Amino acid sequence: MNSNLLIQAEGLYKTYGHGEGAVTALNHVSLDIYDGELLVILGSSGCGKSTLLNMLGGMDAPDEGTVFFDGKSIFSGGDSSMTRYRRNTVGFVFQSFNLIQELTALENVRLTAVNEERARKALELVGLEQRLNSYPSQFSGGQQQRVSIARALAKDARIMLCDEPTGALDYETGKQILNVLEDLCRGHHKTVVIVTHTKEIGRMADRVVRMRNGGIIETTENPNPVSAKNIEW
Repeated sequence: MNSNLLIQAEGLYKTYGHGEGAVTALNHVSLDIYDGELLVILGSSGCGKSTLLNMLGGMDAPDEGTVFFDGKSIFSGGDSSMTRYRRNTVGFVFQSFNLIQELTALENVRLTAVNEERARKALELVGLEQRLNSYPSQFSGGQQQRVSIARALAKDARIMLCDEPTGALDYETGKQILNVLEDLCRGHHKTVVIVTHTKEIGRMADRVVRMRNGGIIETTENPNPVSAKNIEW
């Protein structure tokens, strides 16, 4: 893992609602993410992990605190700054695939790629170079998730933020997706952050961050990550 600091979150605080009904989603969370690492953020539903991921990706702004990318706050320029950061730097992978059913795999990926060549290359990286003209309805769940990963890759994102990427998949298909994400990190030097409630997925990470009640309760370094293909849960 590269020791160069890529993203630095400082004192992130976020509440939803008002008065007695207000819920604290993040309680002054700070986190460093390093270039080329595979980081797993682990916790049960409602612990704040998805809220943290959304702020790391510039999809939501905190009430207090900030996120620095390459030393500059991604929120400093308001919505336009966040939009540029999302467009140019971050690739998102969600539990739901969010593909446009009327478009082929290539056309779905082309939506984020600067040109068709990059879209084709992204689909090749996830093993779908033979299915460019297939529609989402012709794909399995795992293949649809591969298309969504390719879509995130196509803009040459430096960091991949993955929110429960295996949550809608069966066990074997989920492992295949983890293999793809692992290869993107280890083989193609992408920084990969995976949010999950599945503890065993943390074994493939360089670091595991555990969250509870809107805060980080433990950060563990893993000097010998296990290959995704050897993970069982």
